[in-house]
Amino acid sequence: MTTVLGRPAAPPAPPAPAPRPRGGGGRARRWTLRGAALLAFVALWQLLTVHRVRLWVRFDHLPTADQVGRALVRQVATGQYWQDLAESLRRIGGGFLLAALLGVATGVLLARSRTAADLLGPVLELVRPIPAIALVPVAIMLFPENEQGIVFITFAAAYFPVTVATRHAVRAVPPRWEEAVRTMGAGRARVLWSVVLPGALPGVVGGLSVGIGVAWICVISAEMISGQFGVGYRTWQAYTVLDYPGVFVGMATIGLLGRLTSGAVELLGRRLTRWLPPTPGSD
Repeated sequence: MTTVLGRPAAPPAPPAPAPRPRGGGGRARRWTLRGAALLAFVALWQLLTVHRVRLWVRFDHLPTADQVGRALVRQVATGQYWQDLAESLRRIGGGFLLAALLGVATGVLLARSRTAADLLGPVLELVRPIPAIALVPVAIMLFPENEQGIVFITFAAAYFPVTVATRHAVRAVPPRWEEAVRTMGAGRARVLWSVVLPGALPGVVGGLSVGIGVAWICVISAEMISGQFGVGYRTWQAYTVLDYPGVFVGMATIGLLGRLTSGAVELLGRRLTRWLPPTPGSD
């Protein structure tokens, strides 16, 4: 180290950190790539159906992309389309919200209490493998109205993924985090709200994201079986009258609704876990 007037010279100042890239250009490229992928999919669909290609599957039986587009424009202009949309969203909202609240509470209880795990665990593990759509006869017997039964099936579909994910997430919280807080005099309630739930939150959000997807599968199936309104009911009705473009309109609507709702859950999860470092592909 060099000296100045007999004293050690001060070490050189560290270089200023480079500004983090905003990522606007990368995000735009990603959205452009996603849009191009969707357009390529539609173009391939149009090409295979127009030329009535028959390989291992028979594309000659499917409607073309432009036929589905025209059917979508016609349906969007009707009030019935939006009524069905609202009915399906109301059912999924009620069932999923109830499943999220009870599923998180049950998962925390199972992970934190041995007594609860011994009492509730065997029953839940016995019922969990049963597909929610198989509960349609039970829902018909339990509830006097179809509407209540559909919400129940939606709840059952989302409840178990949320419960299992929460239980595993809570158990995965490092014990030393709790010990550190307990040494400062925190009680069980403070440990739960300040350490356990924040630490388990990423896993809980993952369970909610899975749960909303499974809930859509089952609510559409329930609407096809016993519904009077809804996207699933309208899609099945289109199939019974051989309106194949209408069937694909229903399928596209279901896919869009599922993507929007799962995206909303993931966005909420990112807002709640802003303290975590960003992960690749999280845009």
